[in-house]
Formats: sequence, C-alpha cells, structure tokens
Amino acid sequence: MIYLLISVTAGEGSAKGTLFAQSNYESEKEGDYMLDNKFKCGFCNEQLESGAEPKVHKDSNGYYINTLSENVKVYFDDYYQFLSKVYERCQEEMDDIEAKMSGTPKNHVETLSYLRARKIIIQITQKTARSFYTDGTNFGVIMTPWCFGTVILEKVEIYRERLARGDVDDSNIPEFAYYVIRYMDEIYKRVLLDIFDFPTDAFKMRWQYSELLKRYSKVLSNITTSLNSVLTMIKNYGT
Repeated sequence: MIYLLISVTAGEGSAKGTLFAQSNYESEKEGDYMLDNKFKCGFCNEQLESGAEPKVHKDSNGYYINTLSENVKVYFDDYYQFLSKVYERCQEEMDDIEAKMSGTPKNHVETLSYLRARKIIIQITQKTARSFYTDGTNFGVIMTPWCFGTVILEKVEIYRERLARGDVDDSNIPEFAYYVIRYMDEIYKRVLLDIFDFPTDAFKMRWQYSELLKRYSKVLSNITTSLNSVLTMIKNYGT
C-alpha cells in the first residue's frame, strides 16, 4: 500500500511538502523501465546521466527531482514504478469491465450505466499514466503519487462536466447519458482511491493547491492590470 503525508505551506510564492511512501511492489532501482512492454519511460538513465539538466540530482538512492508543483523530492525510478502499477491496475479493471459488459443484457440499463461510468474513469487514469510515463520533455509530469491522484481527480471532474454539456462524443455514452453521469458522480472518488491504493482522506487536501493557484492568478492579474495602466498612461502622454 502507498501511504502519503503531504504538508503544504504558502509564502513568498513557494510550496513546500514532504512525502512518506511505502510500496507494495519491489523497487529495483534499475532505471529504464518499459510500460506494458511497449512504452519507454520519458526520462531514461542515459538522459539523466548526461547531467545537462540542473533540476536533476543524484544520491545513493538514485536520480531525483524536487517537483515543480510541490517542491518535494521524488525519485524517477519510484515514480515510474508507481505509474506502471497504476497502468497495470487500470488494465486489469478494463478487462474485468469489458467481460461484465459483454455478459450484461442490453435492457439492464442501470448495470451497464455503472460499468460505462467506471470504464470512463479508468480510461482517463490509464491514458494519463501512459502520457506522463512517456513524456521526456516536461519535468512538470514528475510528481508525488498524491499529486498525480489529484490531477486525475480533476481530469475526471472536467470530463464529467463536458459530458453533461454534450461537448464530448464518447462511445461509452448512450443516447441518454443521465445514468452514466450520475454514476460517475457517485463512484469516481472511490474508484480512484482503489486504483491508487490511497487512504480514504487522500483527496481532502486538494484545496491547498487550489488556493495557491487562485492566489498566484490574482497576483498575475494585478500585475497585468498595472502594466496595462502604465502603457495606457505612456500612450496618452505621447499624444
């Protein structure tokens, strides 16, 4: 099981955190992993060993980075193993869902709606895990498991809103999407907690990042407004 303890403090434009993690899968510290025997990790050992990136550091446990979002030390090997485990769990879930859907009569609308809702959540999680695993250009995709979980949580919520507005043409959604969306609302947090093997209250601290983003957005907006005022004054002064 993965246990997470994150503490975030806002001040002087910085976020600080600590991560305590235990894993139920063995950490081999070998470096270059393959996801599903097809996808290579984005930041491979050769790239990390080049020393070209000042954000990357190394100690006795391997290469690590202080994450951009939380300023927490995360080892590349541990993170890729976490994503690999998430991907595998999603694949197991998908196989189970497909088997159950194929064996469910079409007139069992409630059951099929539940399975479709679960499938959408799992698909978003698996697709994001693969995308982050293979990305070798953006260090922003390297994060703590808890932060990754909140990213998926928000992706599911955003996708749910798009479905409700009819902005998405999804093959998982029948002509009447009400039941699928209702089940998404009911189960998405529980499904994600199970996939990530997180404790029940893992997502309760998400508000801290939302508050930080709101604060930085307000500061940026104030700066933009001030600059526009200065530019307007200069323009008027010259006429």
